[in-house]
Amino acid sequence: MSQDSQSILSVRGLRMGFASGYAHTRQVLAAVDGIDFAVHAGETLALLGESGCGKSATALSLLRLLPAAGRILGGEVCFDGRDLLQLPESEMRTVRGGGMAMIFQEPATSLNPVMTVGRQIGEVLERHLDLTGAATRQRALELLDAVGIADAQRRLDEFPFQLSGGMKQRVMIAVALAGHPKLLIADEPTTALDVTIQAQILDLLRRLQAERGMGMLLITHDLGVVAQMAHRVGVMYAGEIVEEAPRNAFFASPRHPYSQKLFAALPDLARRGGRLETIAGQVPSLAAMPTGCRFAERCPHAWERCRDESPGWHEAGESHRVRCHLMAEPGRAVAPVPRPVTLVIPLVDPRPALLAVRDLAVHFPIRRGVLQRTVGQVRAVDGVSLDLVRGRTLALVGESGCGKTTVGKAILQLVKPTAGRIELEERELNGLSRAELRPLRRRMQMIFQDPFASLNPRLSVGEIIGEGMSALGVNTQSAGRNDAVVALLQEVGLDPAAAGRYPHEFSGGQRQRIAIARALAVQPELIICDEPTSALDVSVQAQILNLLKALQDDLGLAYLFITHNFAVVDYLAHEVAVMYLGRIVERGLVDEVLRSPRHPYTQALLSAVPSPRLDAQPECIRLAGEMPSPANPPAGCHFHPRCPQASALCRASYPETSRLTATHAVRCHLFGSAEQNK
Repeated sequence: MSQDSQSILSVRGLRMGFASGYAHTRQVLAAVDGIDFAVHAGETLALLGESGCGKSATALSLLRLLPAAGRILGGEVCFDGRDLLQLPESEMRTVRGGGMAMIFQEPATSLNPVMTVGRQIGEVLERHLDLTGAATRQRALELLDAVGIADAQRRLDEFPFQLSGGMKQRVMIAVALAGHPKLLIADEPTTALDVTIQAQILDLLRRLQAERGMGMLLITHDLGVVAQMAHRVGVMYAGEIVEEAPRNAFFASPRHPYSQKLFAALPDLARRGGRLETIAGQVPSLAAMPTGCRFAERCPHAWERCRDESPGWHEAGESHRVRCHLMAEPGRAVAPVPRPVTLVIPLVDPRPALLAVRDLAVHFPIRRGVLQRTVGQVRAVDGVSLDLVRGRTLALVGESGCGKTTVGKAILQLVKPTAGRIELEERELNGLSRAELRPLRRRMQMIFQDPFASLNPRLSVGEIIGEGMSALGVNTQSAGRNDAVVALLQEVGLDPAAAGRYPHEFSGGQRQRIAIARALAVQPELIICDEPTSALDVSVQAQILNLLKALQDDLGLAYLFITHNFAVVDYLAHEVAVMYLGRIVERGLVDEVLRSPRHPYTQALLSAVPSPRLDAQPECIRLAGEMPSPANPPAGCHFHPRCPQASALCRASYPETSRLTATHAVRCHLFGSAEQNK
């Protein structure tokens, strides 16, 4: 056993797999297949790649936290002078939390729901630092303070369900740090968080790492996060590391075709109006792993050698190595990726609005007591107005809890509006009976954030797509409906044979395509897309965005696109509306809002977005605290408690709309009243 003298973790030839099949035919399929890497004190190594590449399996192998079917097949994990794969379980318990700790992807399922925050931190302190009683509570308080949780004394006695997503993630970090680990494994620590909370968590991890000199293994599929956090980058594909390089060298010149494809799939301004680069196919299954290069079937540069022979490592620069046959045959030139033409968006669309929303409000009653009396209102949506024209996309952006999804559901009459008007081509929707709404539902559909939760697992794909047709009287004849299902599957890029399969048999990107086909089945004119790409890898996201763009061009669809991903907004949307605590605070054309944001909240959101370009990292504007509760919004401008430019006027009254141009408007006292801007 050997260990790099400078590294705190040294992994050599690690192989890990999952047992598959029944007892008499059981085999172990390798999910991690012979990887090598090291992590040094104070350094962050980012493992980058699509879902299914083996990143999380690698992390769980290091801690030996494998599921029941998981098996370590070989290799060496040297940490603190010991091979962890050879230690008895009793000694591994001292390593977990004490020497090496992990922040899991989903804190809501990783924290114990029936234990208080203080008790969960206390368990680690008692186990690894031998603290008890008052000393445990005092140290837990210090940890909550260190991770930036306000009112730590009260939070210690609360349960996870009483905390926001960002606070739960901070508690997870406090639990991980309680045992003073030398190595922190962070598995997608910010995937489910808003950009403002993500920025806070990344800042926190950087600060704590610098203070404690910890090594960090960061697992992510977000190139922007890698650009901000990593010192070195390892790209994983199908259980292997295919490229490893210092951060600057990797972002300046990624050398493996897979790495290049990941960058090309990112939506950005230069690709607006054109097709995004996609990676054909999927990561190979564990049962059908190729004998040669595992990326060969998806690689545009592959030839016979790639399919027959697994490539070895080749040097591409100082500390930069690549597993690719192209490096051994430099004469095979890599064709440059064609740069798409930027779409020119008209400033004002002269056509009448397909959808017009005026002063929409959705309030939910707060009931208490035995008699369930109404004691207050949750003002989820509090006066939203917007217009949407055929063939255009309006992006609705803002932090979680600001009311974006409620707006979408109210437009479709899935929740009852409290006040305001919603008109579909001048037909008022509010107050219509179910029978009156039925013919209008054909014209409006929704694509939900989680396709797996929104698809009926008991129905085949064909039945799922045909269900809406049957309910709304589209293609009432069985033969015609079956033909329509086949055509829809082909339109969204799926094999017609998929009609006979069930949702669990598909990947996340394929399930989202099925959800899109279901929405298209009734020939709608308006589709509300609720975070349709938030859970997808960058390569699958590119496929879905290309599909949505092509469908809009071909069918003239209008999209209300609900998201917190500004790169997607920049690529797909024509106009943007920024929401905060139930109200739109800024709206305008994409170039106006994203290139010249005027509201302090919009400026803070955009500054918090991690860029996948090292030369374009914005200076992040730090917002104090989190969004207030819509049940008790602040007086005056709702944003003033967090605004770095707030004045006495902001605390006293809510600002009127100020029109900056014919298409750009903002609600902020910094720009005067509506009368002053006439």
